[in-house]
Amino acid sequence: MTTEEQKRIIGQMLNDGQSLSEVQKCLSREHGVGMTYLELRLLAAEVEVDWDKHEPEKPAEPAADTPTPDTPLEPEVMSGTHITVHKVVRPGAAMSGEVTFASGATAEWYLDNFGRLGLNPTEGSERPTQDDIQDFQIELQRKLSGGA
Repeated sequence: MTTEEQKRIIGQMLNDGQSLSEVQKCLSREHGVGMTYLELRLLAAEVEVDWDKHEPEKPAEPAADTPTPDTPLEPEVMSGTHITVHKVVRPGAAMSGEVTFASGATAEWYLDNFGRLGLNPTEGSERPTQDDIQDFQIELQRKLSGGA
Protein backbone atom coordinates (compact mmCIF):
# COMPACT_ATOMS: atom_id res chain seq x y z
CA MET A 1 0.00 0.00 0.00
CA THR A 2 1.46 3.34 -1.04
CA THR A 3 1.80 6.33 1.24
CA GLU A 4 -0.81 8.21 -0.81
CA GLU A 5 -3.32 5.37 -0.31
CA GLN A 6 -2.57 5.40 3.42
CA LYS A 7 -3.13 9.18 3.55
CA ARG A 8 -6.45 8.81 1.72
CA ILE A 9 -7.68 6.18 4.22
CA ILE A 10 -6.39 8.20 7.19
CA GLY A 11 -8.06 11.39 5.94
CA GLN A 12 -11.37 9.68 5.26
CA MET A 13 -11.49 7.97 8.68
CA LEU A 14 -10.46 11.09 10.59
CA ASN A 15 -13.02 13.22 8.74
CA ASP A 16 -15.63 10.60 9.70
CA GLY A 17 -14.81 11.44 13.33
CA GLN A 18 -12.74 8.38 14.20
CA SER A 19 -9.80 8.73 16.57
CA LEU A 20 -6.18 8.21 15.64
CA SER A 21 -6.04 4.97 17.62
CA GLU A 22 -9.10 3.67 15.75
CA VAL A 23 -7.38 4.55 12.47
CA GLN A 24 -4.19 2.83 13.62
CA LYS A 25 -6.09 -0.36 14.52
CA CYS A 26 -7.99 -0.35 11.22
CA LEU A 27 -4.80 0.10 9.18
CA SER A 28 -3.21 -2.81 10.98
CA ARG A 29 -6.22 -5.13 11.02
CA GLU A 30 -7.78 -4.49 7.59
CA HIS A 31 -4.82 -3.34 5.50
CA GLY A 32 -1.87 -5.07 7.15
CA VAL A 33 -0.10 -1.73 7.65
CA GLY A 34 1.74 -1.56 10.96
CA MET A 35 2.72 1.94 12.00
CA THR A 36 3.49 3.65 15.25
CA TYR A 37 1.23 6.30 16.69
CA LEU A 38 3.86 8.93 15.92
CA GLU A 39 4.10 7.83 12.28
CA LEU A 40 0.32 8.05 12.05
CA ARG A 41 0.33 11.53 13.60
CA LEU A 42 2.91 12.69 11.08
CA LEU A 43 0.89 11.36 8.16
CA ALA A 44 -2.32 12.84 9.60
CA ALA A 45 -0.61 16.24 9.73
CA GLU A 46 -0.19 16.08 5.95
CA VAL A 47 -3.88 15.30 5.35
CA GLU A 48 -6.67 17.85 5.30
CA VAL A 49 -8.83 16.99 8.34
CA ASP A 50 -11.69 18.77 10.10
CA TRP A 51 -10.16 18.55 13.58
CA ASP A 52 -13.20 20.26 15.15
CA LYS A 53 -14.99 16.90 14.98
CA HIS A 54 -12.36 15.56 17.37
CA GLU A 55 -12.72 18.28 20.01
CA PRO A 56 -14.49 17.04 23.17
CA GLU A 57 -17.79 18.69 24.00
CA LYS A 58 -17.24 21.67 26.28
CA PRO A 59 -19.45 21.77 29.37
CA ALA A 60 -21.95 24.59 29.53
CA GLU A 61 -20.56 27.73 31.13
CA PRO A 62 -22.00 28.36 34.60
CA ALA A 63 -24.17 31.42 35.02
CA ALA A 64 -22.18 34.57 35.80
CA ASP A 65 -23.60 34.88 39.33
CA THR A 66 -23.10 31.20 40.21
CA PRO A 67 -19.81 30.81 42.10
CA THR A 68 -17.49 28.12 40.78
CA PRO A 69 -14.83 26.36 42.84
CA ASP A 70 -12.22 28.74 41.39
CA THR A 71 -14.25 31.85 42.14
CA PRO A 72 -13.33 33.46 45.45
CA LEU A 73 -16.33 34.14 47.62
CA GLU A 74 -17.00 37.73 48.49
CA PRO A 75 -16.96 38.70 52.18
CA GLU A 76 -20.31 38.48 53.95
CA VAL A 77 -22.26 41.71 53.66
CA MET A 78 -25.29 41.93 55.88
CA SER A 79 -25.11 45.28 57.67
CA GLY A 80 -22.55 47.11 55.59
CA THR A 81 -19.75 45.55 57.62
CA HIS A 82 -17.33 43.43 55.54
CA ILE A 83 -15.44 40.71 57.40
CA THR A 84 -12.64 38.51 56.10
CA VAL A 85 -10.91 35.65 57.92
CA HIS A 86 -7.18 35.16 57.41
CA LYS A 87 -6.15 31.76 56.11
CA VAL A 88 -2.90 32.12 58.02
CA VAL A 89 -3.63 33.22 61.58
CA ARG A 90 -1.52 35.98 63.04
CA PRO A 91 0.90 34.89 65.79
CA GLY A 92 -0.62 34.66 69.28
CA ALA A 93 -4.20 34.41 68.00
CA ALA A 94 -6.57 31.52 67.56
CA MET A 95 -8.26 33.30 64.64
CA SER A 96 -7.78 36.62 62.88
CA GLY A 97 -8.97 38.69 59.94
CA GLU A 98 -9.84 42.13 58.71
CA VAL A 99 -12.97 44.23 58.90
CA THR A 100 -14.29 47.24 57.03
CA PHE A 101 -17.04 48.90 59.02
CA ALA A 102 -20.15 50.51 57.56
CA SER A 103 -18.72 53.91 58.56
CA GLY A 104 -15.63 53.26 56.41
CA ALA A 105 -13.24 52.59 59.29
CA THR A 106 -10.98 49.56 58.91
CA ALA A 107 -9.23 47.31 61.41
CA GLU A 108 -7.59 43.95 61.97
CA TRP A 109 -9.49 41.70 64.36
CA TYR A 110 -8.35 38.68 66.32
CA LEU A 111 -9.60 36.12 68.80
CA ASP A 112 -7.01 35.04 71.34
CA ASN A 113 -6.70 31.54 72.79
CA PHE A 114 -9.04 32.53 75.65
CA GLY A 115 -11.81 33.64 73.27
CA ARG A 116 -11.25 37.36 73.83
CA LEU A 117 -11.95 39.59 70.84
CA GLY A 118 -9.51 42.35 69.95
CA LEU A 119 -9.41 45.09 67.31
CA ASN A 120 -6.38 46.96 65.98
CA PRO A 121 -7.54 49.94 63.90
CA THR A 122 -5.65 50.32 60.62
CA GLU A 123 -3.11 53.12 60.69
CA GLY A 124 -4.68 56.30 59.30
CA SER A 125 -8.21 54.92 59.61
CA GLU A 126 -10.98 56.46 61.65
CA ARG A 127 -12.00 54.74 64.84
CA PRO A 128 -15.16 52.61 64.49
CA THR A 129 -18.36 53.93 66.04
CA GLN A 130 -20.23 52.08 68.78
CA ASP A 131 -22.80 50.98 66.17
CA ASP A 132 -19.91 49.68 64.01
CA ILE A 133 -18.65 47.58 66.93
CA GLN A 134 -22.10 46.10 67.59
CA ASP A 135 -22.61 45.27 63.88
CA PHE A 136 -19.12 43.77 63.73
CA GLN A 137 -19.78 41.47 66.69
CA ILE A 138 -23.07 40.27 65.19
CA GLU A 139 -21.55 39.73 61.73
CA LEU A 140 -18.47 37.97 63.11
CA GLN A 141 -20.63 35.62 65.16
CA ARG A 142 -22.78 34.93 62.09
CA LYS A 143 -19.71 34.32 59.89
CA LEU A 144 -17.96 32.04 62.37
CA SER A 145 -21.08 30.00 63.03
CA GLY A 146 -21.46 29.35 59.29
CA GLY A 147 -24.62 31.41 58.97
CA ALA A 148 -25.51 33.58 56.01
